[in-house]
Amino acid sequence: MSRHRLSKKSRYIAWATTGAVVVAGAGIAAQAATAAPVWPAQKTYTGGAFDTCTAPSLNAMRAWKTGPYGAAAVYIGGKNRGCAQPNLTASWVKSVNATGWKLIPLYVGAQPPCQKSANPERFTASTAASLGASNAKDAVAKASALGMKAGSPIYLNMESYDITNKACNDATLTYVRSFTKTLRNATYRSGFYGFSSSSAKAIATATNKTDLPGNLWYALWNNKNTTTTDWPWNPAQFTNHSRGHQYMVNSKESRGGYTITIDRNAWDAPVAITG
Repeated sequence: MSRHRLSKKSRYIAWATTGAVVVAGAGIAAQAATAAPVWPAQKTYTGGAFDTCTAPSLNAMRAWKTGPYGAAAVYIGGKNRGCAQPNLTASWVKSVNATGWKLIPLYVGAQPPCQKSANPERFTASTAASLGASNAKDAVAKASALGMKAGSPIYLNMESYDITNKACNDATLTYVRSFTKTLRNATYRSGFYGFSSSSAKAIATATNKTDLPGNLWYALWNNKNTTTTDWPWNPAQFTNHSRGHQYMVNSKESRGGYTITIDRNAWDAPVAITG
């Protein structure tokens, strides 16, 4: 198994726990209304997407453009990011965008105190709010430096944890709310990547929706390329182009002479505003 988010060991733990058209839309009108700035129109992509640990080379991205994917997730930062990113520069983003790719920014922020994996950065109940804010400011700075403009989404990567541990879950939601609010104050849209059995479930089922992300990317490895028929929660939630579904992991695929191990995603949600 490749190291996509945290460490290789962490991905094993998370796995064990869980069991193309571009349009302008208003998928997060509610969250836009909470901020004073004028929001750029959401850039939505609907179709196949992939994520992989290290951003591929520009030549690989050009070769892969003939395949079934129109968007790629890239890990823009965070102390818990699992891979180096020698290719991920502002120049790469500009060139990939010119090729026709849509980009999905991921930020691997601090992780919950009860999570069963080793991370360089964790939050506690007392540091959750402050770390959420500082992580979000760093995420905005990283996205901006790569040429991902205001109005872009940033997806907070939260690995699997015990959501039945109330103290841990409360601290996690505090962190997520702080991260989300800080993003919105900077005019960046909020997104969240998590597992359908734990971290994503905590967001989708939270009674208090205040300052929670407006876009949900759920990991449910059932090999079903959809964001609707297997949606695990209230069907009225995260509608109007606000969902992503990671449905297969560690798929080794070759195109144009370039082999990459990827995770497959069905996508109907905002992507970065570049160019």
